[in-house]
Amino acid sequence: MVVELTQLERKVKLLPSARMSLNSTCQIIIYKTDTDSLMACGSKTIVVLIQKQKMLETHQISKIVSNLARLTFLNVTSNPLNQAILDSKCAASFSRIKRLVLNNTKVSWETIHTLLQEIPGLEELFLCFNDYRTVSLLPCSYPSLRLLHITDNNLSDWAEIHKLGQMFPGLDTLILANNHLVSITDSQGTLAQLFQNLRSVNLHNSGLSSWDDIDKLKAFPKLEEVRLLGISLLQSYSEEERRKLVIARLPSVMLLNGSKVTGERIDAERFFIRYYMNRPDEELPDRYHELVTQYGVLEPLAVVDLRPQSRAKVEVHFEGKVEVMNIRLDQTVADLKKQLRTVVQLSTNNMRLYYIDQDMVKAFGPEEMKFSTRALHSFSIRDGDEIHVEPKTK
Repeated sequence: MVVELTQLERKVKLLPSARMSLNSTCQIIIYKTDTDSLMACGSKTIVVLIQKQKMLETHQISKIVSNLARLTFLNVTSNPLNQAILDSKCAASFSRIKRLVLNNTKVSWETIHTLLQEIPGLEELFLCFNDYRTVSLLPCSYPSLRLLHITDNNLSDWAEIHKLGQMFPGLDTLILANNHLVSITDSQGTLAQLFQNLRSVNLHNSGLSSWDDIDKLKAFPKLEEVRLLGISLLQSYSEEERRKLVIARLPSVMLLNGSKVTGERIDAERFFIRYYMNRPDEELPDRYHELVTQYGVLEPLAVVDLRPQSRAKVEVHFEGKVEVMNIRLDQTVADLKKQLRTVVQLSTNNMRLYYIDQDMVKAFGPEEMKFSTRALHSFSIRDGDEIHVEPKTK
């Protein structure tokens, strides 16, 4: 439902202050969790999305929010808030918000901290497309936050992610896709302390280029889900290698790139052992030794070529003479007759061909190759078999 603010005030008595100084470029979109009329939404969650092409002052947003007593989800995406100044009194009107979306607002960290200090129950925060290169840290933390969506910024130094761990010790989900992180520089012990509750991390399209960085993800004690598409480290590997090597390195992960790994783990871990088994000792990752302890030293897999045979050496018999020929099996009977013309000195219309399988001849005898369009591979011809040529009788 999209209405002008004045229309909303006339139709729905949610905003008792009917003279708010917002012009017609401001829209409010209200979503409800059921089909009851908005008039009766006092016991239901409301989501308000405020969109505006021109500057929307923070006190105006605050006034809207303060008049929606049950508001829990506020989205002010693309409102330019980079110069916004927010005092604690104004921020207090946001205290009931559970989900706050500030994507593409260029909002400052100072304003974010002011909001966070007044929203003790905030659970989800979206800070995408804000051109952040650094994270500003205050000597306080916000343990209620469970999800931080901070994709498509310019965060390249893990020290900034370290700050996020200090600010949000209760994080369950951290979405860092499309940043330029080049390495995870914290030790595994530090990571375990910073992200004690982290269950899911998204590092799509980051600049990670070392397996050591992937191994460090094991330090998150509750990690279950990882997303690693588009990272430079994995570009040189096949799709099978990427998935199996990552699964094997992260023993607690149950979801990789959105797909369950439950039925793949044993195969992936055995694949990992064989992948590294012929490397020098100094190149063997720690995980290799852990898995060898579990599975033992495995034998290399036998290489089985399942491709169909493309050629065969056969004996061509004609009038008591025998000539060994290497024939292509992808050709037809008609093609073979053309190949045999110079050998048997017969025209293709004047020859009959009989195929003799050395293993089956006693049981079935010769098989006439009657149909000119039939492919030779369909006879299952192998090296050592015979083809007998006879002239047609008039």
